[in-house]
Amino acid sequence: MNLLKGQKIEITKGRKLSVLSFQFGWTMKKATMSIDAACFILSEKGRCERDEDFIFYGNPFDHYGAVAHSATAQEDQETIELHLSKLPKSVAKVALSVTIHAGDEQGHTISDASDFYLRLVDTITGEELFRFEYGNDLSKETAIVVGELYRYNEEWKFNAIGSGFYGGLAALCTNYGLVVEQSEEVVEAVAVAEEIVLSKIDLRKKIVAYTLEKKKMTHLSARVGIVLDVTGSMRTLYRNGTVQDVVERILAVASKFDDNAALDVWVYDHEFSRLPTVTERDFISYVNTQVLNNSKIHKYGRNNEPRVMKDVIKKYTIEEQSSLPVFIIFINDGGVVKPTKKAIVDSAIHPIFWQFVGIGDSDFEVLKQLDTMEGRIVDNANFIHLKDISAVPDEMLYDQLLNEFPKWIKDATEKRIIR
Repeated sequence: MNLLKGQKIEITKGRKLSVLSFQFGWTMKKATMSIDAACFILSEKGRCERDEDFIFYGNPFDHYGAVAHSATAQEDQETIELHLSKLPKSVAKVALSVTIHAGDEQGHTISDASDFYLRLVDTITGEELFRFEYGNDLSKETAIVVGELYRYNEEWKFNAIGSGFYGGLAALCTNYGLVVEQSEEVVEAVAVAEEIVLSKIDLRKKIVAYTLEKKKMTHLSARVGIVLDVTGSMRTLYRNGTVQDVVERILAVASKFDDNAALDVWVYDHEFSRLPTVTERDFISYVNTQVLNNSKIHKYGRNNEPRVMKDVIKKYTIEEQSSLPVFIIFINDGGVVKPTKKAIVDSAIHPIFWQFVGIGDSDFEVLKQLDTMEGRIVDNANFIHLKDISAVPDEMLYDQLLNEFPKWIKDATEKRIIR
């Protein structure tokens, strides 16, 4: 069903719906501009009662566990997913919007983009319930209230609004009762710093997207994990920020591959720890918080790769079974123990691809033998050596990381390892 501006329709009446996905799409005419989708969780007063009720790329999850924002790796640009049963009775509406990032400052407006649309999809069945195309009647505005999902007689309805706003995101926040601080120098400095970091990861996501396009992998979904060496020889790289930067660079890969835009993380020496997943919401200072300042993490010992590899396999094949392939980036700076070879061979029957990255000056004797390793149904591992990973440009890093993955996808699919 294609909606018209101002049209209101029943969403849940007569349907068994539990999880809805609002899929946003647009086409930008300028490479320097950026567009973001967001939503506001509103009370009966039509306002956000707390800052956390504003969901966007910088705060992708609400405190109810009902709403999630993510980038989309397929033809749509961004997704906002709603678990209706988790929204408390106090929530009367959920307003959906798109904004031109820093439009007023950079001179970008709605007229610099086209083909705005919103699709409502039943997440469980994949059925598209409606499509709303909007924005053709707008020009100088920098934000759009796309529509509102609202309660009506114990059911949910949708109002297709498509109204433009001047003043961008700040104006929308004010409209929904949020206070936008602009006067305090400290607040402004923090905001600028965070904006720089977020802009950097947005740029890296675009580079990943370009790399995936070159390798004809734009429609592939996969779960992404990173395993980080935390042995004694890595101490300096943790303290000087190199490992934090690696996490941020790999998060950009996860953001394009993974529906949840989340990166699974392990660290290991002769023991291992499975850390909380990292997202664009919480990646800043992730390594300091979760590793360096975490007394529960065993670190700076000797290396033992098979132990952590066993846990990786356990997570994806036993605890969280899925039809999606798994892409694991394994960072190591001293070479691996010889039993790692058996762990790789034994895991070839599983939908897991190991991309080993050697950093530093070691000879990586075992990892250099991956291409000639026998006894596997498919070649499920690759090795690259980057002596100084911090000096490698993003474009080169992503190209090398994703070089062998497409071939494994093809071979694993043919062997029915990926179903």
